[in-house]
Amino acid sequence: MTKLTLASYPHMLGFEQLERVLERTAKAGNEGYPPFNIEQTSDYSYRITLAVAGFAEQDLSITVEDRQLVIRGRQAEGGEDRVFLHRGIAARQFQRSFVLADGVDVGEALMENGLLHVDLTRAKPEKVVQTIKIRKGE
Repeated sequence: MTKLTLASYPHMLGFEQLERVLERTAKAGNEGYPPFNIEQTSDYSYRITLAVAGFAEQDLSITVEDRQLVIRGRQAEGGEDRVFLHRGIAARQFQRSFVLADGVDVGEALMENGLLHVDLTRAKPEKVVQTIKIRKGE
């Protein structure tokens, strides 16, 4: 069976980067913790919401690395003297990654009722028409 790539389509030029992004996203895995939502809040803005109950602001970090939004959570160790009869609330670390398209910028982050909201904006694309002059060959 032949693997189809974007290079297999001769009319799609310069999309090699997109193919690398798709491969990187597929390798990222599909872990379900913490659960999250992605909303489109306007034509040019989005909001990612992660359920981070039990995490404080200082337990979370948000970075952009190589056009990839990375949200990490790690709770401080403590309460060694606590004895749990049942422990059903997860207290594990996590990392969630989201690949960002060119022109998508990370705005503010807001913690509210155990939910972490991260706002993203996409620049409004300019409509550009370019005319190419044809010169005579020698």
